[in-house]
Amino acid sequence: MRKTFDTLIEIIIFVCGILSIVFVVLIFGFLLKEGFVFFRDFGVLKFVTGRLWYPASEPPSFGILPLIFGSILVTVGACFIAVPIGIMSAIFISEIVPKGVRDILKSLVELMAAIPSIVIGFVGLTTVVPIVKKIFNLPTGLTALSGSIMLAFMAIPTIVTISEDAIRSVPRQYKEGALALGATQWQTIRRIVLRAAMPGIVAAIMLGISRVIGETMAVMMITGNAAHIPHSIFDPVRTMTATIAAEMGEAVRGGMHYKSLFAIGLVLFVITFFVNFIADIFLGKNKNS
Repeated sequence: MRKTFDTLIEIIIFVCGILSIVFVVLIFGFLLKEGFVFFRDFGVLKFVTGRLWYPASEPPSFGILPLIFGSILVTVGACFIAVPIGIMSAIFISEIVPKGVRDILKSLVELMAAIPSIVIGFVGLTTVVPIVKKIFNLPTGLTALSGSIMLAFMAIPTIVTISEDAIRSVPRQYKEGALALGATQWQTIRRIVLRAAMPGIVAAIMLGISRVIGETMAVMMITGNAAHIPHSIFDPVRTMTATIAAEMGEAVRGGMHYKSLFAIGLVLFVITFFVNFIADIFLGKNKNS
């Protein structure tokens, strides 16, 4: 009876794994079907390197370079904020606080990931945007900096959770050996624990980056939605995800504008796929180490 039950569970897990792969392939195929027609008619290089995004003008301009720059600027800004805070928080939770407090803190961090992005965008619009405008004396607080701050808040739970698991998975013998040789707790953490857990920490960072790249509502609400190449983090920007969300309802089905949005989705899918693929490689290294 137990053997039959185990076999049934294995079949269910196998089917679920196959379905997840099938769904990803179908999504990619759907995007490719619509985006390929646009690339064939307009050109990939012209689309990616174009500096003007005016799909409703006559003639229309479909250049997503400003959208790519906006997405990169917001993502990099969020990483500069989220990565040090996330890693230090993971070290604090896994290595410093008592076990009872550790469980509470980890639960609170994981609870942060459940906050809807629309709520985070609303909070950023009412608090972060006015603060950024006042502190830096800007004409508007709807900037890439505001988006980076709120996206960092969204990426921190992912970075903290996975990094903490990677740090906790370091064999206890490593720590005990370092302490026995006279190393302080900080020296043990910096030279032994972090080096052993580095593949998992890098994977956590890259998964946090993919979380930031794919975010839509928060950036659409607080980054200004200006489709031009930004010169600093204090400029309004527009990301690829925000462009798709804002313009899909206005595009004529089957038209060039409609197909261009699918082409943006295809570019975003490829970027996110490679980020997650690299993160998976690092996770595999962490498991085998």
